[in-house]
Amino acid sequence: MPVKLPAEEYPVQVGFSAASRHFPRAVDRNRVKRLGREAWRLQKQVLYDHLRQHSLQLAIFLIYTDKKIAPFPTLHHKISVILERLKKATEPKEPLNEAQQGEVP
Repeated sequence: MPVKLPAEEYPVQVGFSAASRHFPRAVDRNRVKRLGREAWRLQKQVLYDHLRQHSLQLAIFLIYTDKKIAPFPTLHHKISVILERLKKATEPKEPLNEAQQGEVP
C-alpha cells in the first residue's frame, strides 16, 4: 500500500517476521529473517529505482509462513517474485483517452 514515509531518501521500509509457532528456537527465526533480509538487499535496487522515478514510497512487512527453513536460492527467487509484483502494482494507471471516456462499461 503506498504511504508517505518520513525518510524521503528511502522509498521502502521493509520488515521481516517468522512465527515462533513454526520456529520455537530463536536461532531458527533469526536465520529465516536474516536470509530474507539478505535476499531483499541484493535485489531491492530495481524496485527502489522504479519508486523514485514515480515519486512513490512503500511500507512492506513480509511474514515467513513455511514450517521449514528454505535454502537461500529459493528465498532469493521468492523475493524476486515479490519485487516484480510490487513493481507491477505500483505502475501508474494509464489515463483514459477520449474514446474510452465516452464508452459505458
